[in-house]
Amino acid sequence: MYATEIHDYLKTFFKETNCEIVSDEGFQLTVQLTIDMDKRIMNRPFYWKYIEATNSEPNPARLTLITDRTQIQNQFMGEIIHYGSGRLNQIFKATKDLGSFVLMYEQVDNTQNQTTLTPYFCMNYKVSYYCDQTKETIHSLGINLINGVIEDNFHESICDMNLTNEMPEKAFCLQYIIKPSRALERLDLMIQNLITQDDHSWAEEAKNRFEKELEVLNYFYQDREEKPEIYEIEKKGLEERFNPRIKVEIINGGIFYLK
Repeated sequence: MYATEIHDYLKTFFKETNCEIVSDEGFQLTVQLTIDMDKRIMNRPFYWKYIEATNSEPNPARLTLITDRTQIQNQFMGEIIHYGSGRLNQIFKATKDLGSFVLMYEQVDNTQNQTTLTPYFCMNYKVSYYCDQTKETIHSLGINLINGVIEDNFHESICDMNLTNEMPEKAFCLQYIIKPSRALERLDLMIQNLITQDDHSWAEEAKNRFEKELEVLNYFYQDREEKPEIYEIEKKGLEERFNPRIKVEIINGGIFYLK
């Protein structure tokens, strides 16, 4: 994940978990955590046990996260966060715990006549490209369960909508034609097509780096007719390190009824 992707992800995460965003510099985010979110990501179990045991007033943490260290001069002003950092992993876990699958409705004006809401099935995927380097991308796909049209960047399209987990009084929800199980199959196929169409020069580049590293390894053992065990161990380590592989994970998803 790039710094901008992490920053947007964090901003959305804290907004959806009702944490106040105190400041947003584009590369640095300061948030006031709720009690629940402090317990989930701040690693202060003894503090919260004390607060609950003594019935004291809670003081959830205010957190400053730096998503792009190149934009700041004083890195002690906050916590640098990047893919693989412990804090981001905690936030990923909290995301899974809180919202692996949701059912949401777009708010409608109760003063107007009955509004028809259309069902969409959304899945958020994380695609990871592994070799001696790592690249990750997030794909948010949504499919209209009436006509089957698939929309990329679905999450971004609904971020500014007023959503609720309770069906509005003056809303009529269309019964979906495409079953969610079938919709998932179609979105999985879409992800496979996106991966196929992606630039895979990184895999060939990894193969070239492996061959160069192997040449160096062979150079050190070129005078030995029978290679020692350590040679095979090092060679296997190189193969595992540079072997191109792709991993697809489902982060979360849901059904959204939208106007």
